Amino acid sequence: MAIQIQEADRKDLEKLVTWRMEVLHEVFPASEYSFPEDLEAENRAYYKEALPAGRHIACFADIDGETVGCGGLCLHQEMPSPDNPTGQCAYLMNIYCRSAYRNQGVGKAIVQWLIDQAKERQITKIYLETSEDGRKLYKKLGFSDMKDMMIL
Repeated sequence: MAIQIQEADRKDLEKLVTWRMEVLHEVFPASEYSFPEDLEAENRAYYKEALPAGRHIACFADIDGETVGCGGLCLHQEMPSPDNPTGQCAYLMNIYCRSAYRNQGVGKAIVQWLIDQAKERQITKIYLETSEDGRKLYKKLGFSDMKDMMIL
């Protein structure tokens, strides 16, 4: 089983939106969350603007010509600091693999490809949120827990 990672671009807009909505329904079950009517349109607008501007990198994982997973990096600038002198950052997100293909290296291939994309851009600070299921994979790839973080 060969996993192929393909970068997504503007021509993949509808496929990106379809996969994004699949991811959101997996992460935010409809039984617990309401989905605004315009959520799909907002995601479409995001991709339309962020991809050509170079602020988002997205990819698909294919096996035997079938797309089985996806992932993305939101690129942004923060104030430079001793631990990140350039201030360039990436937020790893939307890492997803359909259940029939989990635990077969697809997620790892997606994440490693995205890490490589960040490194090519001299981005060394990559953040993410994870489920308990994903934590083991991210630790294997070198991610560590952040202390002193909060969210509002």
